[in-house]
Amino acid sequence: MAEVEKKAELWLFRHGETEWSLNGKHTSYTDLPLTAHGREQAAALAPVLAKVNFDLVLTSPRKRARDTAELAGVHQNAEIEPYLQEWNYGDFEGLSTPEIQVEHPGWSVWRDPITGGESLERVSARAQLVIDRCLAHGGRCALFAHAHIFRILAGMWVEQGGLFGQRLGLSTASISVLGWEHGTRVITRWNEMPGGPAA
Repeated sequence: MAEVEKKAELWLFRHGETEWSLNGKHTSYTDLPLTAHGREQAAALAPVLAKVNFDLVLTSPRKRARDTAELAGVHQNAEIEPYLQEWNYGDFEGLSTPEIQVEHPGWSVWRDPITGGESLERVSARAQLVIDRCLAHGGRCALFAHAHIFRILAGMWVEQGGLFGQRLGLSTASISVLGWEHGTRVITRWNEMPGGPAA
């Protein structure tokens, strides 16, 4: 295992609350702003990030992720990473799972087709490309993005595949860390909030 790979540590910061995240609506390419509460959530990340030096800062192209990075105080060094975009939900954009299940009983984003959108395999491949970039760069990497792409990315990090992400809940403006233990990739911290006992 290359030395640079051992050093790579991924810090995941989900964007703050939006109207659609608050209401459980699938949000991918729709560029919603943060709510007032979402902006407060993002600003609460700043004291945590101020204590950590990051070697690479990447953000999804979406405004909600970029604004979270700005309010968290690290946007000056942030690079846009297109592969961090949220899962493309196609025709289900803007709908909640219960709304989708009216027409498609039992539908799940994790196992059923998404008309006009991306497959789980496609999103998993994107997540792997982000991981590869971080491993090649080394050091602490701060990523600002979205719930599903991060859940899938975590599954890929621990080499369980993107589907593993269905077992990982993720709150808005949460902090998660993907690291190493005895040379094995692990989820070091997950879904912590600023000001929590380990933050």
